[in-house]
Amino acid sequence: MKTNVYVDGFNLYYGCLKETPYRWLDLAKLCHLAFPKNTVNRIRYFTAPVKARPTDPQKPVRQQAYIRALQTLPNLTVHYGHYLENVTRMPLANPPAHGPRTVEVIRADEKGSDVNLATYLLVDGFQGEFQVAVVVSNDSDLLEPIKVVRNTLGLRVGLLNPHEYPSLALRDVATFYKQIRKGLLKASQFPNTLHDAHGTITKPAAW
Repeated sequence: MKTNVYVDGFNLYYGCLKETPYRWLDLAKLCHLAFPKNTVNRIRYFTAPVKARPTDPQKPVRQQAYIRALQTLPNLTVHYGHYLENVTRMPLANPPAHGPRTVEVIRADEKGSDVNLATYLLVDGFQGEFQVAVVVSNDSDLLEPIKVVRNTLGLRVGLLNPHEYPSLALRDVATFYKQIRKGLLKASQFPNTLHDAHGTITKPAAW
């Protein structure tokens, strides 16, 4: 069946990739291995540009290397949201008996990816781009667009969940559900080096 895949990049990363050796993930391989009987028409990857931090100045460099690797896949497009950072004061979980009860922290919020994913899922569905949609996320904010695609358009929408525990709300409305397992990640890696029009792309050493 003609299938479109919608990947919430940060939900995927923090769900099953962070601090693992599987961050150099080939999404085309992942989709093929997870759904071998489906014909993947399109993969849409939703993310936001990260910023360098004093503790991790190479963070955006690693992200750009990965996005370049993804863009070697002919049927994949990248869609960007944005980050908002601000200094905010928050309460301490275990404040000292004598001393401040709050602390200033840098709060980073990723904005736009879930809205962008929902928008393209709906538009592609209405335009008849797919018979099946696969959503790679565990974000319950996607509940309503999935319900619309299923109930209004009569199309199948499955979940490929990157988190250990599924959103029960999403699982209840999905046509089908699969968990991303470690073996699937291990079998779905890019080679350490790739090439595009700009030259060689190398897997980050820290990965």
